[in-house]
Amino acid sequence: MKTLSQLLAIAAAFGLAPAVALAQAPAGTAPAAAAPAPAATSAPAAASPEAAPAAATAATPPAPPRTAPTAGMGQPVDGHMGLQEQVSPIGQEASWFHDVVLMPLITVISIFVLVLLAWVMFRYRKSANPTPSRNTHNTTLEIVWTLVPVLILVVIAVPSIRLLAHQYDPPQADLTVKVIGNQWYWEYEYPDHGVSLVSRMIPDDQVAATGEPRQLAVDERMVVPVGAVVKVIVTSNDVIHAWGVPAFWTKIDAVPGRLNETWFRADRPGVYYGVCYELCGAQHGYMPIAVEVVTQAQFEAWIASRNGNMPGRAAAPASAPAGPTVAAGEGTAATPAPSNTVAAIAAPATTNQSAPTN
Repeated sequence: MKTLSQLLAIAAAFGLAPAVALAQAPAGTAPAAAAPAPAATSAPAAASPEAAPAAATAATPPAPPRTAPTAGMGQPVDGHMGLQEQVSPIGQEASWFHDVVLMPLITVISIFVLVLLAWVMFRYRKSANPTPSRNTHNTTLEIVWTLVPVLILVVIAVPSIRLLAHQYDPPQADLTVKVIGNQWYWEYEYPDHGVSLVSRMIPDDQVAATGEPRQLAVDERMVVPVGAVVKVIVTSNDVIHAWGVPAFWTKIDAVPGRLNETWFRADRPGVYYGVCYELCGAQHGYMPIAVEVVTQAQFEAWIASRNGNMPGRAAAPASAPAGPTVAAGEGTAATPAPSNTVAAIAAPATTNQSAPTN
């Protein structure tokens, strides 16, 4: 035994055996093997990679129910003459300009010209005037038919220029949506919300179950809140398309390599349809547009169902796992405190290393 103790002492000197156990072992006995340190109880178990997607899916709220379209609103109506009912300020102003200014003026001019032609054909026919008139000029008549068209153009120009100014001077946007045209479907991106989707037409054999109009229903709608100013940035990935919704009085070309901008503000909830208005290829007639206007609460629920976020609302920080409170300078069984640390507020030891020597 004495020889074995001497061998262990030599091994401890070279770091081959635990010196502390050797020092604490009584004389004439072999030191016990060092017990393994107990595992830390404060460290949380690592979550498996398979559990993360499942947890994220469980945390995602369900999407709100799709809004059913209203018959006669936001879509073509059989037998209807005139513009669709407008639900945006620009559309209402344009509808007023069309119905109150242009249509009456065009009607009056058309009736006047028709009556004038009929009177001239009857009054100055050959049988009633065997000898034609030799008059070639009438100063009064020439002044009248020059000034009257100018006054008509001025009357038209005032509301027309005002409408263009309102259309191309949008207010501060509440929401931005990027629209990308493809052959033959649309992509919608909400850059401020982290949401993107692809919108394709629902086939004819499936559209009957949705209750939506044929060749206008889509699987993914563009969703916007009611009363919000929506800035629409439009581009294309391949050829020229055109994005527009008649009920909003908006239409703009989607040009590859270029960003065009328009805006609208829908003041009535519902579903509003449009189509691609540019001949873009063989399936040009099969890339419809559907915009769903919902309340603010429904819009936020829709964004949450897409794993998006509302701007200005920071996500709740993940709570740290609870563990034992460790004071400065202390340690745990798994992580012992170092023995050579000095408190940050402790004054450094005074030395005379920089003192001059005699």
